[in-house]
Amino acid sequence: MAKVPVIAQCVVSDGLNQDIMIESLSDYLVRNSNLVFPHRHNFYHFVLFTAGQGSHTIDFEKFVIEPWQIYFMSPGQIHTWEFEGDMQGYVVNFHRDLFKNILLRSDYLTTLSFFSGLVRDEVFVVNEEDRPLVLEILERLVKDNTQNDFVSSSLYYLFNLLNARGLPSLNQDTNAYNHTLLRNFLNLIEANFTSLRLPKEYAALLYITPNHLNALCKELLGQSAGELIRDRVILEAKRLLVIKDYSVAEIAYELNFNDNSYFTKFFKKAVGLTPEEFRKNI
Repeated sequence: MAKVPVIAQCVVSDGLNQDIMIESLSDYLVRNSNLVFPHRHNFYHFVLFTAGQGSHTIDFEKFVIEPWQIYFMSPGQIHTWEFEGDMQGYVVNFHRDLFKNILLRSDYLTTLSFFSGLVRDEVFVVNEEDRPLVLEILERLVKDNTQNDFVSSSLYYLFNLLNARGLPSLNQDTNAYNHTLLRNFLNLIEANFTSLRLPKEYAALLYITPNHLNALCKELLGQSAGELIRDRVILEAKRLLVIKDYSVAEIAYELNFNDNSYFTKFFKKAVGLTPEEFRKNI
């Protein structure tokens, strides 16, 4: 039986547009006041806080809320929140195909830093100089979000504005190339982490050397390529431990570990707890 439920767009939209839902955070919380337990979504989701206190957790990492903090989530990520006081801001939920009518690139969302699957890129404070424009766009969308083309065009502009904050040097061809390589590497990890565990395997798919890949990851993310691969495996293990009543042996099999004891050692070395201890603590 599922421990962490998957919330569908229709559950939280209350009859609103099923492809896109944009409203004030205060109104959203009134309609979904019971949505305080850990859960996942089958849609993309982001929230901008303009007032209020508390915390929220994404994939087991906890963040303290501050004004103008924004967080982004992709389908499948686990999160929960604990709010205090009068919460103000905006919440946006949208289907993965929202941009298909205005963009030729089907992978557009994966090119954005805040939909990378790395929690460190998904939570940040909006730059002060960008706040008036961000506020104007979201206010306009709250008032009129019935036309998908208008909404998707507005969000496309907003996403590109916010994405630029994390890529200050993309005007240089070398840096643009490196960021593209890194993004492709992260996408390959997402698609292959259960079967490919070695940096050299990913380097071959990217047509670069393992040393180049490792140097790239350390320069841009401060971690080695091997650590990024390991972290994605560990994250999936954590999700499986809390999502369903899988045995540790079943999770080891799901993640393509040949030996249950090796999986336990692998997990404990990274987390500091055995899988069963982690499950009990959560």
